[in-house]
Amino acid sequence: MSLLAVLNIDWQTLADATALGAIYALMAVGIGLVFGVLRLVNFAYGQLVMAGAFALALSSEWGWPSWAGIALCFAVVLILSVLLDRLVFRPLRTHSPAVMLVATFAVAFLLQSIALLWFGPLGKIASSLATLNRPVTISDVDIRKITIVAIVVAAACLIALTLLLERTTVGLHMRAASMDFQTARLLGVRANRVIGLAVLLSGALAGVVAIMLSVQTPLVTPDFALRDTIIVLAGVVLGGMNRPVSATLGGFAIGFASGILGGALPTNQSQYLPTFLFAAVILVLLVRPAGIFARRTTTERV
Repeated sequence: MSLLAVLNIDWQTLADATALGAIYALMAVGIGLVFGVLRLVNFAYGQLVMAGAFALALSSEWGWPSWAGIALCFAVVLILSVLLDRLVFRPLRTHSPAVMLVATFAVAFLLQSIALLWFGPLGKIASSLATLNRPVTISDVDIRKITIVAIVVAAACLIALTLLLERTTVGLHMRAASMDFQTARLLGVRANRVIGLAVLLSGALAGVVAIMLSVQTPLVTPDFALRDTIIVLAGVVLGGMNRPVSATLGGFAIGFASGILGGALPTNQSQYLPTFLFAAVILVLLVRPAGIFARRTTTERV
């Protein structure tokens, strides 16, 4: 008997877990970009995803075509990202990380409260891309179209981002700023340009995540993506926050594990899923505090 059969996991569960891992990887790299440049964990990232999902829901309600809803989603998320940078990040940039961290908490709850007042607790349905939830048969396995789309889009976004960071001057400046921001500024790196680009790229990834999550979970409520953001933040820490690749791998790993555990656990025990996930994160960090995908330091080798 195979291990998959023992764990009550089928190919459908593996496919869905891979898709969830791909979406979480995109969330992780978006969070990691802002952390790499500003050394800031942006807790408002999930509310950017929520805003994009509500934009998709409104476009469905208004009868707009799918492409117009997607365009509105990206426009809303990018505008909010720019406003977040100009009104919060930039004025508080010279203050301590703790002050900026509290500010992102305040922004997160502010956006959630605005969504609650505007749309109500019941939320709205994003149905314009519902066709992506229909299955296609591959080798006698029914796989939802969103699973294939999520994997392909995540791979394309990560490849494009890697090329930007590795092959362009702006990417070089971003990597230099992530290693030592003050020294990078002394060497001529434009701080506002680098930070603005990082925030925009992070916002664009949030727009992609909003589309993917709203297809998987069409009901958009004010707490949409909040639980996912908390899990991804744990994954970023688990992978290693100091390098985008480590953060991305951590996000994929915790997303894949979440999908596998969700498929293996009985329905009446699914509420215990976060318990297993965060217990595993604690155990791993006790062994590798810097993250399982982070480079070993001299202290860790000893």
